[in-house]
Amino acid sequence: MSRLLPYPLLTIALTLMWLLLQQSIALGHVLLGFVVAFAASHAMARLQPHKPRIRRPDLILKLLVEVTVDVFRSNIAVLRIVLAGERRKTTAGFIKMPLELRDPAGLAVLSCIITATPGSAWLEYSPVESTVLIHVLDLIDEAEWIDTIKRRYETLLVEIFQ
Repeated sequence: MSRLLPYPLLTIALTLMWLLLQQSIALGHVLLGFVVAFAASHAMARLQPHKPRIRRPDLILKLLVEVTVDVFRSNIAVLRIVLAGERRKTTAGFIKMPLELRDPAGLAVLSCIITATPGSAWLEYSPVESTVLIHVLDLIDEAEWIDTIKRRYETLLVEIFQ
């Protein structure tokens, strides 16, 4: 936004949070809260090297719907595994999946999607190889997992961000 106050809403929100935590609106708390929020706002500005460029915002809703459905299905699948206990054999495993997605914001969203989906976790990204290591709770077919992630998430994220 501006050089003096790069994130004004963040500064206001942090100042208000400070005052709520202090349970006081004394002048000293207001000033100290503002100084802390001002410093945090500038630190945040330094952490943001570039702003993501969204090329297809119309696809965000489609991605959100697909992720919501998949998280719901995955919750049910993990619940069945937990309730079955030892009667159902699970085969946990790792998948090393190649990625076409290169945008840092798109990669961050993909990592959130994979980790937020019960039964899977994003473990490691290799920018040199452009691969990601994913842990899957019940790995039956590695090719199916790769196809699902690439078809349902990565292609949309490439269209949205690249």
